[in-house]
Amino acid sequence: MVTALILVTINMLFSSPQHVSIFSKHPDRLFHSSENSTWNSVAFENISDSGLSSKQSCVHPKLILWHPELKSYFTEPKALRCSETEENWVYTFNGTFRISEQAVKKHGNIMCIYVPIYRGKDDFEVIRGNPIKPMRNGDRLTSDVFEAKCVGADGAVRTNIYVGVSPDDSVRARRRGTEETDEHFPLDLDIFMFGFDSVSRMTWMRNLPNSYKYFVEVLGAVILEGYNIVGDGTPQALLPILTGKTEQELPEARRGFPGAKTVDDHPWIWSTLKNVGYATQWGEDSASFGTFTYRMLGFQNQTVDHYMRTFYLASERDFQKYYPNCLGSLPRHINMLNWIRDFADVYVNQRKFSFVFHAEYTHNGYSDLKNADNDLKNFLQYLHEKGHLDRAMLILMSDHGARFQKVRNTEQGKYEERMPFFSVRLPTRFNDKHPDAVKNLKTNAGRLVTPFDIHETFRDVIDFRGSGRGDVSQRGISLFKEIPKERTCADAGIEPHWCACLSWTDVKSNDGQVRQAALAIVQKINSITEPERSNCVELRLAEVTKAVKWSANDNLLRFRQSADMHGRVPDLSDKMNATEAIYQVTLRTEPGEALYEGTIKFNVEQKRYSISDREISRINIYGRQPHCVKDRLPHLRPYCYCKIQSPIAEAVAL
Repeated sequence: MVTALILVTINMLFSSPQHVSIFSKHPDRLFHSSENSTWNSVAFENISDSGLSSKQSCVHPKLILWHPELKSYFTEPKALRCSETEENWVYTFNGTFRISEQAVKKHGNIMCIYVPIYRGKDDFEVIRGNPIKPMRNGDRLTSDVFEAKCVGADGAVRTNIYVGVSPDDSVRARRRGTEETDEHFPLDLDIFMFGFDSVSRMTWMRNLPNSYKYFVEVLGAVILEGYNIVGDGTPQALLPILTGKTEQELPEARRGFPGAKTVDDHPWIWSTLKNVGYATQWGEDSASFGTFTYRMLGFQNQTVDHYMRTFYLASERDFQKYYPNCLGSLPRHINMLNWIRDFADVYVNQRKFSFVFHAEYTHNGYSDLKNADNDLKNFLQYLHEKGHLDRAMLILMSDHGARFQKVRNTEQGKYEERMPFFSVRLPTRFNDKHPDAVKNLKTNAGRLVTPFDIHETFRDVIDFRGSGRGDVSQRGISLFKEIPKERTCADAGIEPHWCACLSWTDVKSNDGQVRQAALAIVQKINSITEPERSNCVELRLAEVTKAVKWSANDNLLRFRQSADMHGRVPDLSDKMNATEAIYQVTLRTEPGEALYEGTIKFNVEQKRYSISDREISRINIYGRQPHCVKDRLPHLRPYCYCKIQSPIAEAVAL
């Protein structure tokens, strides 16, 4: 099969392709590429489907991890430093208040006053409760958010605001997930979803290589390489996931618009999950730019059991006292990860839904994200080793790629904006019980996937509707069903300027560029067999039987930005032109009547072709044609036509 256009790039890189102008002085040396050339990227072998070879309607471009145009935008960040002296005196663990042993050793007995902080009348107010004094090491939290005022025996003082998970007995009383069997919950899955704002699939791999490797290679996550946004900005990414609807389809909630109401009555998936016994958690940083509070009116009533907005409302004004991105001695991203950890520990025996979203590192840049890499890996290891993933769907994701950074001004940057990182990991026992659903998930890794599909997957967790093949007439399709190959952006509810699928057209076989592409493919095949030229014939192009051209979506290239702050009106005034096209050519060579299908990239500006041997498939049987190398060099079987042939071999080949 032809390797998919979209290649997931992992930690090491192979050599860059060599490009030779098609106007070379040596037409017999039209094209050359080293055997390991992969367009500056490395194929992730678990890709489940090839858009080109399977004639998939939506074919996404192959994005290059370290494209020359992009390298300069990614630099090493300043090391994250949160304290020059000592760690925070207070921390939370499994629903309890803890005093650091290190602090006690340094300052003697520590006495703390605990001031609970609660959400006020709406999303824009916090209130303080009655102090608890003293609050002892190991005491149960009485609120998720609190201020701790502590004094050491040596007179040292520390005051800070913290967030944890206060165990809620009414939540625990809803339903005990593993202690019950329920025919309506055959999947019995917890859901953990954690994301970083504005991170494309490529940027996630660039800046989070260690945690990415652990997530894929150790935990076995599936990367949705065809994940495509459906609108502009975070609300347009998260609303379809959490409600199954676009902002336009939901009740008016925009600030300053007639009839606007709070978002309480939106059909939130976490509300449905609460109704069937789940504990729920939702949190994001940067309270002043909240997803549902910046342009919208937010929530009147708290919609989830554990809500992080209260913490940020109470603490953000104090951030200036600390080093950047820190909360005392603790990096704020670790503070968020610890909050998820506590939630998992507190409700260990209950079905639960958690979605936590971090924006500080990536909303206006990308390099600072590297500082979270090892901490994210450690967090994943904790969940895994503590057994929290034994019955959980774990999702790592982003809402969209970079929107405002300079990388967005490149052609690849435009595609990356539309193709954020999205990945799913399922527990082993789920794989054992529902192999067809897992097979479909892996197949869907190469299909066109949208936020609407994630919502349908969550609905399947609540009420599993079986695997099988999805209905292309439905806007959202559960990832446990096979997404049809013929699905288009229109089917999936994606407007043309957001569609990252390449446009394709049939090209006449006698087209000049097609002819040059075909010659380049044959030359590549001959370069593969060159070391065995004493045994393998140098093939010649006999004819081109079919050719298809993929090129950039014109609407995508013309899109400059949204013309309104709500992301509803596109500005299509950009003058960017496509710099690359991709040809798929089916051709016949002689001698031997071999049929090959090759995919080759053409640089429009430089008039250069590039190809990888992984993008060439033999599509008819070769029989005994490669008998002279088949045992000694089996990788040459599709390409070698031995100089000495028997009539039987010729007959088998045909």
